[in-house]
Amino acid sequence: MAMGPSDGTPGLGGTKGLFSPVSVDRISEVIVEQVRLLIREGKLVPGDRLPSERSLCEQFGVSRVTVREALRVLEASGLVEIRVGARGGAFVIQPSSERVGKGLAELMTLASMTAGDVTEARMVFELGILPLVVERATEEDIADLRALVEQGLSALESGSYTMAMSAAFHVRVASAAHNPAIEMLVQTFHGPMLMSLQQAHVAAPLMGPRGAHEHFELVEAIEQRDLERARGIMTRHLQRTADRLANYSDPRLENPGGEE
Repeated sequence: MAMGPSDGTPGLGGTKGLFSPVSVDRISEVIVEQVRLLIREGKLVPGDRLPSERSLCEQFGVSRVTVREALRVLEASGLVEIRVGARGGAFVIQPSSERVGKGLAELMTLASMTAGDVTEARMVFELGILPLVVERATEEDIADLRALVEQGLSALESGSYTMAMSAAFHVRVASAAHNPAIEMLVQTFHGPMLMSLQQAHVAAPLMGPRGAHEHFELVEAIEQRDLERARGIMTRHLQRTADRLANYSDPRLENPGGEE
């Protein structure tokens, strides 16, 4: 999109006709949907600055209060960033997988989905990508995974091992598939995965050491390109989590502290 010479906004004529006046209930939601559509169509891209509040009010035919409400929703959705100062404004940004993951985790605490459901999905996903991980993992991937394993084992000895360490290991395993779509999916799923592991820890708080040692074994299997061994380790690893959750009296997702 062409930008203005000094303020970073689309050039002359660039925004004219992009936005349509609205006259329905909950007007701010309609504004949000228009901006989302423009982003999907590539008419607004990361780095673009939206027109000023006054200009948006004129183009949409709404009050400044309504425009500000829409901008707050867009910011909370991770689609724009509000910057202050002389060069401030509302800027389109690249959506963050981490932000989406946090949003999913919050949504799941309010839904009927359980930690067991999340673990079942993990079994399908993490076992499904193992062939790619075993085939494509590089020396750098193996080194990073070994470093995470060592950090986890050291934390076990000091009593500081956390579930976040386990989740980080699983995310790094997925990135070794070297598929951007897979990496985006696992990053998005990070929040729900973390919460389900925390719930599993509440059900069986003494199981952390076994999981950390299985991480070590999994890295060895990946390095040796031994798919069957890697699949067996991962299956036992995830099945144990599923069994813990199945025997837990309150399987709904919560947000306790803990470890795998």
